[in-house]
Amino acid sequence: MKSFFKQLFLLISGLTGNLIPVQAQTVREVDVCIYGATAAGVVAAYTAQQLHKTVLLIEPGRHLGGLTAGGLGYTDIGNKYAITGLSRDFYRRVGQHYGRLEQWIFEPHVATQILQQYLNRAGITVQYRYRLQSVSKTNGYITDISLQPTTDTAGLSPFQVKAKMFIDCSYEGDLMAGAGVTYTIGREANSQYTETYNGVQLRDIHQFPDSIDPYRVPGDPASGLLWGISADTLATKGSADQKVQAYNFRICLTKDSANRISVTRPLRYDSSRYELLLRVVRKLAPTSLAPLLKIDLMPNNKTDINNKGPFSTDMIGANYAYPEASYQTRRQLIQEHEDYTKGLLYFIGNDSRMPLHLRQEMLQWGYPKDEYTDNGNWTPQLYIREARRMVSDYVMTQANCEGRQKITDTAGMAAYTMDSHNCQRLVVKGMVKNEGDVQIGGFGPYPIAYRSIVPKSTEVKNLLVPVCLSASHIAYGSIRMEPVFMVLAQSAATAAVMCADSNRSVQQLNVTALQRELQNNPLADGSTPDILVDNDDTARVKLVGVWNRYTPVSYGPSAFTTVATATSPLKTARFTPLVKQAGSYHVYTYIPKIPGLAPAVEVNIFDSTTLRKQTIAPASVVVLGQTTGEWLDLGVVTLPAGTGSYVEISNNKAIGIVVADAVLLIKQ
Repeated sequence: MKSFFKQLFLLISGLTGNLIPVQAQTVREVDVCIYGATAAGVVAAYTAQQLHKTVLLIEPGRHLGGLTAGGLGYTDIGNKYAITGLSRDFYRRVGQHYGRLEQWIFEPHVATQILQQYLNRAGITVQYRYRLQSVSKTNGYITDISLQPTTDTAGLSPFQVKAKMFIDCSYEGDLMAGAGVTYTIGREANSQYTETYNGVQLRDIHQFPDSIDPYRVPGDPASGLLWGISADTLATKGSADQKVQAYNFRICLTKDSANRISVTRPLRYDSSRYELLLRVVRKLAPTSLAPLLKIDLMPNNKTDINNKGPFSTDMIGANYAYPEASYQTRRQLIQEHEDYTKGLLYFIGNDSRMPLHLRQEMLQWGYPKDEYTDNGNWTPQLYIREARRMVSDYVMTQANCEGRQKITDTAGMAAYTMDSHNCQRLVVKGMVKNEGDVQIGGFGPYPIAYRSIVPKSTEVKNLLVPVCLSASHIAYGSIRMEPVFMVLAQSAATAAVMCADSNRSVQQLNVTALQRELQNNPLADGSTPDILVDNDDTARVKLVGVWNRYTPVSYGPSAFTTVATATSPLKTARFTPLVKQAGSYHVYTYIPKIPGLAPAVEVNIFDSTTLRKQTIAPASVVVLGQTTGEWLDLGVVTLPAGTGSYVEISNNKAIGIVVADAVLLIKQ
């Protein structure tokens, strides 16, 4: 944890450079000021404007949308049930672009276009290339912040922002820190929050095989360690440190020769950095790049490449200084990561010591001409997996992820595994080992506390922090997904508006009223909410016959399944929606990714007067990416208000697994 005085000192003397007198600055006044035009920042700004507040969105860089538009197109999601409101709307708009209801795999420029469309509809202009200089507070309220243009920007003048409410949507939490909010960096000891997966963790995922020698001259410690290996010794399992899980770039490449720019030798290239990769390749003898790079395919022959295996795109141990570094130092660290990553791609494709088949496979890929056209076709967004984390009155922990800790002040949900990338690479028993990677799942969607996105009341009363929220290292590893950040940002912006209207602090907000507003106005525009009936809603779902509860993959906590044979008795699952507004609705049912689904299943739709029978083909549904299933289109029906209609899934004439998971109705 860092004291307010140290934070303020860092912010003034390190983060921003020379002070510019406040009296010389232009003053802008708005209702809500958002720092960081990440995808979360865009959602927060759009939400506040739609709720009739004046908004200012500030971005220190030149890039809109953070990682969502910065290469992470193969979305980490977990369970779609957790993704609501404008976050879900974003992925539906992506789906519309590609001709589907929703889609979670997309090209970077598509994400940028859709996020910009939100801002255009709201009439919001991003203030690019402005970074935080100082924060002023009175009686626990931020009164104003001062901003200065980045050092590489000409023609821009510093200015001051006065606002009723502030939201920090940056990955680094600079506004949070500058406001004197308590935060932490690194890993807590397991003992601090009674956890088991926090702290130092030497595990077997993304790990070096035994016997990889760490020394420049194999077997000779006196020759020194190879590049990228720390001289630190392995600490006690579960112990705390300030090491940060590795950063990398999510890499967009293409095989399309008409759209491809060759991967050339980068400046500052140093082939000695990749000696460990050669030793891994000699040990594993891979037949393809798959053990070395996680190459996920995206539309139009493009990729989202992520880290995979013992030596890959993660630049392990190179980011410890980043969370509290000056802006200049951060730029240097980002450049070092870029040099390393571009060098890695070039090394794999061109170094004669790499096996020929791997070189040939790598040379098929190149940078897309139509992506990041203002940045040399390379993403400007480093994957800041974790930096500062707020410490508020409520800290999300492993117990929340696993459903053992219950809360009622839900501001959103998460559903991803507890995921930490490696934090260090060191020598263990004379061998190279990575330390820090944890990937533990097996739990369903769980709520995130509103208290975890607001500071302590004794520190700041008009700030919300939906990205660098209050969570232990390992719980943050589950929460830190782009769709979840967008959900929390909408909650934060809605809360900010409600607090501004009621002249209450963020800690005094009526969370029940916030939850009601988010449920009744999920797109912040007054449109009719979707009608979702999940199988776990006992008031709306009635079963005939015995169904089994299936939890490994589903929409929400579970799905109902039954194995149908030619002699099975009739079984039905009837979903009865509460239709508040009569009209035409597009109806869908959710098909989770389960082996052995029946090729044909009977579905009955009753509109209160007419019964329509149809046969669907669940086994034909193609599940894209990391989602657990897809919505299957049942067509458009006209429904009256009330509860006189239903959608019924039956095992009649089916052979194989019949699933009844969720029904969705979208008003046309």
